[in-house]
Amino acid sequence: MSFSTLGLSEAIVRAVTERGYSEPTPIQKQAIPAVLSGGDLLAGAQTGTGKTAGFVLPILQRLTDSPPKSQPRGFPPVRALILTPTRELAAQVEESVRHYGKYQKLTSMVMFGGVGINPQIDKLKKRVDILVATPGRLLDHVQQRTVDLSHIEILVLDEADRMLDMGFIRDIRKILALLPKQRQNLLFSATFSDEIKSLADGLLDKPALIEVARRNATADTVAQKVYLVDREKKRELLAHLISEHNWHQVLVFTRTKHGANRLSEQLSKGGIPALAIHGNKSQSARTHALAEFKKGSLQVLVATDIAARGIDISELPHVVNFELPNVAEDYVHRIGRTGRAGAEGEAVSLVCVDEHQLLRGIERLIKRELPKEIVPGFEPDLNAKPEPIQNGRGSRPGGGGRGGQRPGGNRPAQKPAGRSGGQGGNKQPPHRSSGRHQ
Repeated sequence: MSFSTLGLSEAIVRAVTERGYSEPTPIQKQAIPAVLSGGDLLAGAQTGTGKTAGFVLPILQRLTDSPPKSQPRGFPPVRALILTPTRELAAQVEESVRHYGKYQKLTSMVMFGGVGINPQIDKLKKRVDILVATPGRLLDHVQQRTVDLSHIEILVLDEADRMLDMGFIRDIRKILALLPKQRQNLLFSATFSDEIKSLADGLLDKPALIEVARRNATADTVAQKVYLVDREKKRELLAHLISEHNWHQVLVFTRTKHGANRLSEQLSKGGIPALAIHGNKSQSARTHALAEFKKGSLQVLVATDIAARGIDISELPHVVNFELPNVAEDYVHRIGRTGRAGAEGEAVSLVCVDEHQLLRGIERLIKRELPKEIVPGFEPDLNAKPEPIQNGRGSRPGGGGRGGQRPGGNRPAQKPAGRSGGQGGNKQPPHRSSGRHQ
């Protein structure tokens, strides 16, 4: 099957072909016709499935086929709104809009916090057909009356599970109240939690349902392995593995921003080029680190879960869990960064005695036991006692609940972090400004 058989115009197919794609992925085969039909869509798709093109391509087609119905006074109307949880993902999605729409007469822009608002206001004074935004900064513009959402024809909630996880539900509901009732709604989520189902029930009208991968499944193309090691020897073991196997483009996950900073500094001092990326980093620093990592000049990128959302690197060979996530589902998200589009990848987890319960929860979730290995010279102390895991997203040591999930299955909102856009573990709904600087 080719893209041209899905109902896309020659101009769009040409742009897709120039990006090096000739055959649609499973999510694209199902999502593109569904979106072109004009109906609502609920899609379960993990990272690396090609979901972005699955909604961008048909949106470009639909907006081109039907000119805007009216031209109100003041700011030109935005016709399609794509909401994403992080700056990186917003930038990535808008880049896709520009690449795939290069032969269309549609215009687009990206909008997120952490940068000046005035250049965004200037762009909004011109025609913007497709707006990609994070919720908090979009509401900043709404408050200043610099954006018109009353003519939105298509709404996309991308990575809706992560938006809820980051505490954006109140912002999302405020935005929904500003949109016209007659519109097409597309909701994409890696998981279908109770919160996602509740949001979908209130948002979608008789949606088409697409689920391209078994829930919480890990890709068959990802080789997974666990190295058992003492907590104090993790950094040395990581450096040993990188050097011994000559790994390049290694994405390493830590639980905290402080841990990411410390690990990247230690690796760099040891002769392994590394940078950290997390919410407290400036937008320019995050963009620089990502660019260096993507082009291969940076050997190691150390990231927190939220900052890594939106990292899209084809054929990323190595993902390392320096620390296991407190929430088992996040393991699936993390290792989904490698083994994409049929390419092989390797996911390695460094596990100390503190994390044995988390590891069992992950194995229950993915319904398989992960192979364990001990590297000579890094043998763990069999008499070591586990210590409570205080940091990270879990609500108690061991992650709580079954499979490392939170008690009761509820996903707490992230703690507001002001301009940092960072992580936290507060169960209270955040103040509205919590998302502004994402």
